[in-house]
Amino acid sequence: MDLDLSNAKWRTSTRSQGNGQCVEVATNIPGVVAVRDSKNSDGPALVFMSADWKSFLAGVKGGRFDPA
Repeated sequence: MDLDLSNAKWRTSTRSQGNGQCVEVATNIPGVVAVRDSKNSDGPALVFMSADWKSFLAGVKGGRFDPA
């Protein structure tokens, strides 16, 4: 998907500790969520459909991806 992200409003998690190992998320683009590496703000971004991102977050919050 080739999407113009020039107007994306990027934010980091409130749990970010500023150690350079974070991602930034943009949720202001209708229908999608963009994710990028905070250390490389000019680099590529992954783009997800909003519904898929919500499902992913629900899985994370529900412990679905916790290491065994």
